[in-house]
Amino acid sequence: MLLFVSCLLSMMLSACSDWSFDAGRHKSFQAADVAVNVNVFGTAANHVHSLMIPSSDILLLVTHYGTFRSLDDGKSWQQVTGGEQQTMQGLMGYSLVMSPFTYGRLYMLAMAAVNEPQGSPGLYTSVDQGRSWQLAITTANLHASNIYFVSTGNASINDVYIYLPERGSHGLLVSHDDGLHFSSNGSIPLGTIQGLQALPGLSGQLLIYGNDGIARSQDGGAHWQLLKGISGSIFEMTTAGPHDPIYASGDAGMYVSHDQGQSFTLVAHSSYTGLSVSVQQPEIVYGETGRRVYRSTDGGRHWHPLPTLHGNLGNLVVDSKDAMNVYISLSYPVAVYHFEQRRQRWISLTPRQ
Repeated sequence: MLLFVSCLLSMMLSACSDWSFDAGRHKSFQAADVAVNVNVFGTAANHVHSLMIPSSDILLLVTHYGTFRSLDDGKSWQQVTGGEQQTMQGLMGYSLVMSPFTYGRLYMLAMAAVNEPQGSPGLYTSVDQGRSWQLAITTANLHASNIYFVSTGNASINDVYIYLPERGSHGLLVSHDDGLHFSSNGSIPLGTIQGLQALPGLSGQLLIYGNDGIARSQDGGAHWQLLKGISGSIFEMTTAGPHDPIYASGDAGMYVSHDQGQSFTLVAHSSYTGLSVSVQQPEIVYGETGRRVYRSTDGGRHWHPLPTLHGNLGNLVVDSKDAMNVYISLSYPVAVYHFEQRRQRWISLTPRQ
């Protein structure tokens, strides 16, 4: 199982290798593609790792070569990490989460994007919706080769979790001081985990999911109970807020919980690599397959495709102001689109260079 997670990390690192050092394998990208910017996000070789809406009108786009921030709903963008003389210079962010207690506090994991980065790989924090970032702890200080993911807790504003798969069943670590120090407080019952979902409004109640299904904790991760009725792997999970449905996508299809994660029911045989749910209307959920974006308006039971958007689809997130609109990122080159429900079309939010 450890090998499985290591392979996933290796695939991500391989996909995110510095294009300038790997021109032989990626012949579709010429030397000019690496050196010349095609839009405000950089070269044709750049790609997206995360997309987030911290609050109304603010968008955060985390790419291989830096983080970009928009204050006007995507009309203009400013690079805030990864550039010359910026925090995380030479690093790529690859896991971005937001505190459930305040929209201002964010956490991001970063690793090397080039051979000799100026920044230090590790966990970074922001208290101003991604405008500025500070290093909390380095990967080296954790005696780890990589941190697989970061997730916020729900018992305190300063609680944050990370996962180090090389530590096996004790690889889930928790910090109670905003990421400065981490410790293991329990053994996880899954061989590997893909993510952690802290249940909004339910202090200490957590869900972890991975290749062995879903497990639930009521004491912040000290003890876990493996849930029954899950077939195969679970690779994505999301929820809108306290006491709202919890959606989980896996090998068998779409599962939904209506009892705060105590049990899950298979409601559809469609699987999605990305999920995003409306905070305003929790029964509206979006799924993404890498080729198409789908929407369900009945809590995941039935799905309907949105108009086709050509390109390498990436992360998607529901518009914070309108549940029927959604944002999605594209890669190679990086681009951002917004689906406008009224006109039933995708609108580009990618300024030219």
